[in-house]
Amino acid sequence: MSSVKPQRKRYLLRSSSERSIAHMDLDTFFVSVERLMDSRLNDKPILIGGTSDRGVVASCSYEARKFGVHSAMPMKMALNLCPEAIVIRGNSSNYTKYSQLVTDVIKDAVPAYEKSSIDEFYLDLTGMDRFFGCYQYTSELRQTIMKETGLPISFGLSVNKTVSKVATGEAKPNNQMHIDFGQERGFLAPLSVRKIPMVGEKTYQTLRHLGVRKIHTVQDMPMEMMERVLGKHGKVIWEKARGVDLTPIIPYSERKSISTERTFDKDTIDVVKLDSILTAMAENLAFQLRRGTKLTACVAVKVRYSDFNTHTLQARIPYTASDHILIPKVKELFRKLYDKRLLVRLIGIRMSHLVSGGHQMNLFEDNVEIQQLYQAMDKMRDKYGDRSVIRAAGMQARSIGRMMNPFNGDPPILLANRRS
Repeated sequence: MSSVKPQRKRYLLRSSSERSIAHMDLDTFFVSVERLMDSRLNDKPILIGGTSDRGVVASCSYEARKFGVHSAMPMKMALNLCPEAIVIRGNSSNYTKYSQLVTDVIKDAVPAYEKSSIDEFYLDLTGMDRFFGCYQYTSELRQTIMKETGLPISFGLSVNKTVSKVATGEAKPNNQMHIDFGQERGFLAPLSVRKIPMVGEKTYQTLRHLGVRKIHTVQDMPMEMMERVLGKHGKVIWEKARGVDLTPIIPYSERKSISTERTFDKDTIDVVKLDSILTAMAENLAFQLRRGTKLTACVAVKVRYSDFNTHTLQARIPYTASDHILIPKVKELFRKLYDKRLLVRLIGIRMSHLVSGGHQMNLFEDNVEIQQLYQAMDKMRDKYGDRSVIRAAGMQARSIGRMMNPFNGDPPILLANRRS
């Protein structure tokens, strides 16, 4: 045992320059899944999202992108640009299934990985170069994923998450790239600043107004200038532009969850009250998911009776963060679980198997009204409090608890247990 501990200690204390971090990204994931199910879609321009004129593009094939189509574009505009495109409404259930297949392959192959969204993964291969080349191993893993799932996937490999993610983007479609240690800055220099993670459209326009278009310009700028222009994010973006990123891999765990419970001062059999509280709980948890840009794929309901016997029932669902999907599922589980002959002491809801990527999955709606409604309500909640806007069905719930640092850290997320 004593001979093993020093080796593990050296592994944990490795400097960032010795890390081997791979970023893997499934190419046009939703489109690729649809093509697996219907080969007639191969090589055709595909639009996935809401199928009505008021729908929005959630994903599109490379054939459609040649016409200027991109995700989040109104479907009507996309069809004007590419009239021959085939429009398919997204199927969350199928995408969830194939995402899990890829996750299972990666989980069995690497010591640590982070599932950053439904179709993106970071792999920490640090130390594995002692036994075989990390690039060769990742290449073989990529081939295994494609063979076992039929899905195309690309990857970038470097010393950190930022450079690897950018490398993946440059390698696409269906390819791979390795940035050797010491080559990070030179690799990034000629690329557009839009390639830097964290640089969204607003930040990009700010930099463009300063005459900054390429990453090499940011590399040559004083860090203080970036901070003056972009505030607290300026330093982080400046470091990323220079190929510096010490962000660790956050090991993925399907046990990560967001949950809430309610213990009653007086045991109750009031079904209307229980229904109202469950509605309020589920609505608030869905809001917290959207605020953290998270999706859940598993919902559980817990009931504790007056005799302290506790029963839990859970169900896997397609990835979602939508009230109108989660609330009915919660009520369905409660109906299956609830024994009307007994007084209820506690009820609770847990949403688990969380991943990032809420925006894109929500674009499968046939029109944008529901999503615009969610955005408007969430904006009011952010400004005036979680319960400033609630469903009438949930008004009997006087309070639903206090959120404990949602999505600001790695541990499971809990809502404080409050008595009513």
